[in-house]
Amino acid sequence: MAHRVGLYLNRSKINTDTFLPQLTVWFEQQGWETVFDWQNNEELVQSLDFILSLGGDGTVLKAAREAAPFGIPVLGVNFGRLGFLCEVERGDIYSALRKVMSKEYSIEERMMLEASINRSGKIMKFKVLNDVVFFREYSEHMITLEVKLSGQAIASPPADGLIIATPTGSTAYSLSAGGPIVSPDVEAILITQISAHSLSSRPMVVSRHEKIDITFTKGTICRVTFDGGNVLVMNPGETMRVESIPLKAKFIRLAGRNFPKVVREKLRDRWHE
Repeated sequence: MAHRVGLYLNRSKINTDTFLPQLTVWFEQQGWETVFDWQNNEELVQSLDFILSLGGDGTVLKAAREAAPFGIPVLGVNFGRLGFLCEVERGDIYSALRKVMSKEYSIEERMMLEASINRSGKIMKFKVLNDVVFFREYSEHMITLEVKLSGQAIASPPADGLIIATPTGSTAYSLSAGGPIVSPDVEAILITQISAHSLSSRPMVVSRHEKIDITFTKGTICRVTFDGGNVLVMNPGETMRVESIPLKAKFIRLAGRNFPKVVREKLRDRWHE
């Protein structure tokens, strides 16, 4: 059976006129077929050996979400700035691909969340790998979000917003808002207030088994993003539930790269650089 790789790319970050033709020719020389339009084609995606993400963290996030229902692993190549989730830097792509073709890699699974809201009897659902972010309009006053853990209320101070994140998302917006860094093999959910008007408000790390209900109790507008996209506007009084799901995102990991090393390299102080 022919080997196939699915390509998922951010065309704004790579030179599609020069790099992509070179890459596809290289795959052909190895006896591999490259597939571009694999999304929304269940039969085609199930025929892929792996998916190659070319871009930054946002690109690999999207690729991993698309591939997760089919159990297809993703290899991220960093064409962006930080590239925290990407396994490979651009200059190392071909040596990394040779290792993948030789099966010299491991698979890392990461937990995902699902956010749901009832709108006029219709349940809207959003799957995320990084985070669900609730935030006020910048022209408006603070908003109040009541948070319940499996039915039990916790503190809900006025704030600019709230972040519900996975360990994968702990190094993204949650980190900037003062949340902790959590190793990706820890199955937990992070709750981080954004600029809360309270001395007692602190980030929380809770069990993945918690069902988190967020009710918009006070304010004019509350917007919600899911992994940075799919913006939804919550109405006052509405409740959104966020909980973990059995679905896992799969990433290809090569030898020599581990979480502590990535944290040191990607999040080091660059003030004097």
